Amino acid sequence: MRAARFHEYGGAEGLVIEQAPDPHPGLGEIRVRVAAASVNPIDWKLRAGILHQLIPLELPAIPGRDAVGVVDEIGDGVQGVSIGDRVFGLGGVTGASAELVILSAWAQAPDTWNDEQAAGAGLASVTAMRGLNALGSLAGRTLLVEGAAGGVGGAAVEIAVAQGATVIGTASERNHEFLTSLGAVPVTYGPGLAQRLSAVAPHGVDIALDTAASGSLDDLVAITGDPTRVATVADHAGGQSLGTHVVNAENDSTLLSAAAELGRQGRYTPRIEQTYPLEKIADAHAHAERGRTRGKIVICI
Repeated sequence: MRAARFHEYGGAEGLVIEQAPDPHPGLGEIRVRVAAASVNPIDWKLRAGILHQLIPLELPAIPGRDAVGVVDEIGDGVQGVSIGDRVFGLGGVTGASAELVILSAWAQAPDTWNDEQAAGAGLASVTAMRGLNALGSLAGRTLLVEGAAGGVGGAAVEIAVAQGATVIGTASERNHEFLTSLGAVPVTYGPGLAQRLSAVAPHGVDIALDTAASGSLDDLVAITGDPTRVATVADHAGGQSLGTHVVNAENDSTLLSAAAELGRQGRYTPRIEQTYPLEKIADAHAHAERGRTRGKIVICI
């Protein structure tokens, strides 16, 4: 199969398109012929070697964790999916930027999403949902999402709105119209956030979700009044220090199915900032590494 691989840790320019061995599914896994895969922060951090002590890779490695495509091989013990089904989901921490990928968690992709949108849904939706679930019931509560214009933040906004929350989202001013389209009340991030919130949430903020790791956790705790009313999916060290909920993404087919159902209802649509062909994956990684994206970056295979 054709795949993007890196043979040593380093910059995006080290990604090359080449032939790699076809993978085959093991127990409880499926193989998908990939239509599109997304680029997540963990992808370029793994490629750059930033996480090599925490998550060592066997090189050469194929970046990418989530993808959409058509099932073409099914491992032992798998039920409820058939050859030819269009699914989106998650595999290991690497492997998705290729013609074939192994998934260990998946759901049927809703017809309401195109391939690019379905590719952007996997990691973003499970991360957002686990962060929101840590905060308890959302109905009737005011939620602040820090970093609301990003892939995870945007998913969190739409999912929380669907669950009955009033959502306030922080982003740069250029993304305020985008946040409004997601159903959030936009505010600018950075110093003075508490004062700006008082204008849009005079009765206060009940809970907060940090998706940005912008160093704002102290402020979020002060704004909500209790570290247990704050969850972070991005600043693990800060969250552990302050006593907030610290959430990791997990390969969870139940959460993927819940996201897909919201997609079928038209209540969650993954937002795509830009797509790249596989041959331009180095440009996609460089784009992601610059940060401040609005929605997801997707590789079309």
